[in-house]
Amino acid sequence: MTKAVYVHVPFCEQICHYCDFNKVFLKGQPLEQYLSAFQREVEMTVAAQPPISITSIYIGGGTPTALDSDQLSRLLKVVNQNFLIKGEHIEYTVEVNPGTVDEEKLTVLKEAGVNRLSIGVQAFQDELLQTIGRIHRASDVYKTIELARKAGFNNLSLDLMFGLPGQTEEMFKETLQTAFSLSVEHFSAYSLKVEEKTVFYHLQRKGKLSLPPEDEEVKMYELLIEEMDKYGYAQYEISNFAKKGFESQHNLTYWNNDEYYGLGAGAHGYVDGVRHVNAGPVTHYIKHIEDGNFPYIDIHEVTKSEKMEEEMFMGLRKLSGICKTDFHRRFGLSLESVFGTQVKKLQEQGLLCDKGDRVFLTKKGIMLGNEVFEKFIGLSLE
Repeated sequence: MTKAVYVHVPFCEQICHYCDFNKVFLKGQPLEQYLSAFQREVEMTVAAQPPISITSIYIGGGTPTALDSDQLSRLLKVVNQNFLIKGEHIEYTVEVNPGTVDEEKLTVLKEAGVNRLSIGVQAFQDELLQTIGRIHRASDVYKTIELARKAGFNNLSLDLMFGLPGQTEEMFKETLQTAFSLSVEHFSAYSLKVEEKTVFYHLQRKGKLSLPPEDEEVKMYELLIEEMDKYGYAQYEISNFAKKGFESQHNLTYWNNDEYYGLGAGAHGYVDGVRHVNAGPVTHYIKHIEDGNFPYIDIHEVTKSEKMEEEMFMGLRKLSGICKTDFHRRFGLSLESVFGTQVKKLQEQGLLCDKGDRVFLTKKGIMLGNEVFEKFIGLSLE
């Protein structure tokens, strides 16, 4: 059953130096044409695969709030008319970049039923923000949170980053202290990964990107875990921390390996056992739809073997890990019969804990998550 909706808005006023998501500069883009194509994609999708019960909607990008108030209102109306089911309370998130929202846009969001904002902060040092290509400054974060609270939003999440060029452990500690002073409900914190086709990738290839040493990055992550715990934010996933009851329901859809609609240019979706990827370039996306087709450039029917692998490497991201009973209910096989050898080896290495009905990462395993996950990929079981 499809439980969640992801909507991709690919427009940005500035492209960050680390970002490899599908995005384009806002200026000169066919926004009205895009919104019309998006509406058609949603209508086609719902006609083919009607929603039964949606638990979360997430509008990301790009920068959704780069749209003006009327465009934003139009987008939300399409989403609401097709996915909001009367009487059901859902988590409804929109990504916000500091400095890109005002009272009018926040009112549009609130009146449309949006009840959670994910705010892309990354750091609180203006010089560091400039280095990574962000257009906001620390003062914009304070203003955005103040406006959001005034508009009635009581579920705010901040994105933070560590391992950035020129960032020290002391700077990251300062960022955390400032972040805690803002009393938000949720944090996502990620280490920098240099991806292809980004400004940082090209700088790195030229030997012009100075990153903190690996042991310094590890210290920043350890500091993150320690400080989050100290300030009452429970770590429930490798990179996510929340006050009790404010865990991201949408992201849990991914980690629980549940299905979700993926809509908009460059979006990925997973419905009825099939994963698809939408065309990324805005003009290509629009053309697919204007020609009367879904905008898919890749469709893959997920095999049972792949589903079981995904269950492991996605589910182990959660600190609660994987429930053996649920695994058996989903696949008709015990976790031990499929992955017993891998689990045993990882236990011996001190990376996994197999206790009662659950398999989960140890503290050491959390630090070396990718090494654990890769052990469950590429097994031929069919």
